[in-house]
Amino acid sequence: MRRKLPPPIPPRHGLEPARLRLPDEGPWTSLLDHLVHRLPRVTPERIEQMLREERIHGAHGPLGVDTPFEPGTFIWFHRDLPDEVPVPFEVTVLHRDEHLLVVDKPHFLATIPRGRHVLETALVRLRRDLGLPALSPAHRLDRVTAGLVLFVITPSARGAYQTMFRDRLVHKEYEAIARYEPGLSLPRTVHSRIIKERGVLAAQEVAGPPNAESTVELLEHRDGLGRYRLQPATGRTHQLRVHLSALGIPILGDDFYPQLREKPLDDFTKPLQLLAKVLEFTDPLTGEHRRFTSRRRLSAWDSLDEWAARPRSAPVPDTART
Repeated sequence: MRRKLPPPIPPRHGLEPARLRLPDEGPWTSLLDHLVHRLPRVTPERIEQMLREERIHGAHGPLGVDTPFEPGTFIWFHRDLPDEVPVPFEVTVLHRDEHLLVVDKPHFLATIPRGRHVLETALVRLRRDLGLPALSPAHRLDRVTAGLVLFVITPSARGAYQTMFRDRLVHKEYEAIARYEPGLSLPRTVHSRIIKERGVLAAQEVAGPPNAESTVELLEHRDGLGRYRLQPATGRTHQLRVHLSALGIPILGDDFYPQLREKPLDDFTKPLQLLAKVLEFTDPLTGEHRRFTSRRRLSAWDSLDEWAARPRSAPVPDTART
């Protein structure tokens, strides 16, 4: 197996540069012409500027505006970053050892870079703040869901932990706050078929063989609200949110189910009352039994007024956007 060429430029903000392989043949005479064709979302003027500023590199150094098109070669560059709304909440480290980093992620912070969220993600913050450039997630947690996320520090151990999640060898427990419905018989196990179409924000239940399973248990109730323990046996997109909505008890603060509502990215009020509370598994490297528990609380259970209020911003480091 051919070894992947190491990038000739260092990570930026904890992110490796993008790598492109030029085609083996084509009509282009210059690298600029090819990149204008290859990167239609970037203006030709911006591509030319990046070349003039020596921000695009080949294996032996920076490339300029007059660089010819060389078939089959590789280039590296850092993409321009989107303007992001700072997320004013901290990621809390709960456990760190040679291989694992377990954190308590806040609401509104994405786990990994995607779309409009790059610097304001747990992965980039942790890589930068802890000096762990090779850090990678073993699984993912929705941006609007708070709680436990497990990251892998050692690249050689990445596959073992990611496979553990893929093969459903991890026991997961969530907590949720939703309306209390006295006529709803609980505990119960919900089975349904959930699909998520590309480009569509919300998942949906459809007819067909079940591919999603969740156990729902009422822990306690007061003042018309219930505190629920949720145990997903599968990992479909938005599975717990879809299942509770279908039961007639949508999770408090859910802007997708049962009805899609658009929420500005700078609105940190009414966070989704869903918490990834427990991760429990047998360590695939050591055979040790591990159980991690989130220290976060769902604010609506303590005070609806506190839950609905705009939080006071916590300090978030300033970072360049280019």
